[in-house]
Amino acid sequence: MDLVTSPAVRQHVHDAVAEGRHWLVLDLSEVRFCDSSGVGVLIAARRLMRSCSGRLRLILPPQDAAHGSHVHRVLAALGVRRLFDVYPDLGAATELDEDGEDAVDSLSA
Repeated sequence: MDLVTSPAVRQHVHDAVAEGRHWLVLDLSEVRFCDSSGVGVLIAARRLMRSCSGRLRLILPPQDAAHGSHVHRVLAALGVRRLFDVYPDLGAATELDEDGEDAVDSLSA
């Protein structure tokens, strides 16, 4: 996610919220690069979801994965990784949470 691709992710999140979705999963498992504009979109998406009492979940490979751990490292280096609910795959991200709510609306970045 960079300056070129981040606006599309931002638009997908805004469209989902406009359609009434308040539980979103962003699948970032195939994202190999994330710059500050990508991080900004993730933080803005989290803020938007919280403002409508929703929840944002991210799918990221484990930090020690052979590929795909770049986003993990970027978020950790910037000190914002703790802001996000991170899951290893779609199954884990969409399991029922402690409130019995299901996060089934999924967007791939």
